[in-house]
Amino acid sequence: MNPIDPTQPVATDSQPAFGPDFKAGFINLLGKPNAGKSSLLNALVGEPLSIVTPKAQTTRSRCLGMLQGEGYQLILGDTPGYLEARYALQRMMTRSIETALEDADALAWVADLRDDPESESFLPRLLPPSMPILLVLNQADTLDQAAREQQIALWQQAFPGLPTLTTSCVSGEGVDALRSWMLEVLPVHPPYFDPEQLTDLTDRVMASEWVREQIFLKYHQEIPYASHVVTESFKEEEKILRIECTIYVERDSQKGIVIGAKGSALKAVGTAARQQMEKFWGRPVYLGLHVKVRNDWRDDQRMLKYFGYTAE
Repeated sequence: MNPIDPTQPVATDSQPAFGPDFKAGFINLLGKPNAGKSSLLNALVGEPLSIVTPKAQTTRSRCLGMLQGEGYQLILGDTPGYLEARYALQRMMTRSIETALEDADALAWVADLRDDPESESFLPRLLPPSMPILLVLNQADTLDQAAREQQIALWQQAFPGLPTLTTSCVSGEGVDALRSWMLEVLPVHPPYFDPEQLTDLTDRVMASEWVREQIFLKYHQEIPYASHVVTESFKEEEKILRIECTIYVERDSQKGIVIGAKGSALKAVGTAARQQMEKFWGRPVYLGLHVKVRNDWRDDQRMLKYFGYTAE
């Protein structure tokens, strides 16, 4: 992360110093697991910054994506899905959400249009009353017109004072309108980050996340939730990136499943993650993967701190 001094003008070869009407601010995406927050952030920014899988609780900590333009800097925050915490890792995820509620200039509450609004009746208790808030009814492409209208009416009846917008990351419906709303509610403020910056994630963290994304996509039951990935080495050579990652799990039995017969499962994870890295960084990547066991790391405060999970 490279925050800049907002009291000093920013000037680069591609962008002049900001003027008195420059707008900048934080708009966080909040919602239950699997509502589509990460997909929306990626769609808004135009890059795969936040990993996306069909499984709930894929996002574990807040990821910032920057949408930069002439006269504005929109900082989008993808947050973990709101849930009842059962172990230390989830408690840290919940505190990350609470922080996102406190430091935002505006909020977009993302909900699955198909859900029963009663399942989110806790919403009014969480949202700050004096902040611009938009209810984003996502995954609209999954319903026909009649069902869409019926569900929209139910949500509007449940939250009559909240403006709503339907979106779909599959069809692109509502993404431009959501971006426009965000730019409209941005406060006048100097930029917080370098005008060339895309995310607050380091290359090491992004490499770890792309490996973890493949773990969520290729394994089932407890394996995705019991795993964490650390990038041990990230070396930029003249013609290739050399990356070494360690996958941590909680049991010896899980280690065997992650590796698979003759290493086949681990190879599949590595191949898919490497292809994503090469596409994003635009150069060949060597990716080495290793698997280690750290018993019950999700409830081990020392290991959570080592892995970089904090209460923010």
